[in-house]
Amino acid sequence: MQFFRLLSVIEGISLLVLLFVAMPLRSYADMPLAVTYAGWVHGVLFIVYGATSLFASHLSGWPVWKWLLVLFLGVVPFGFLYVDHLIRREISNASAARTA
Repeated sequence: MQFFRLLSVIEGISLLVLLFVAMPLRSYADMPLAVTYAGWVHGVLFIVYGATSLFASHLSGWPVWKWLLVLFLGVVPFGFLYVDHLIRREISNASAARTA
């Protein structure tokens, strides 16, 4: 689950770089390759994120709606922060249940 949490943050940051760095560079600095490279990296990371989210949801026993929410939040800017919150809460609940 920690790997998925890390991957979620990396994928979210790649989306922010694509939207707030590469796209303005393309539009205002006439650098279309910025979007090409950032988009390619983000695309690969999102595919890995989607597969890993399915694997994590299966291991954690998430209902389908929660997996779809996590998958949807992968394409929402700053959505990775809420995914990180969900995973942190789930990890803390699991560790509290083990110690009780």
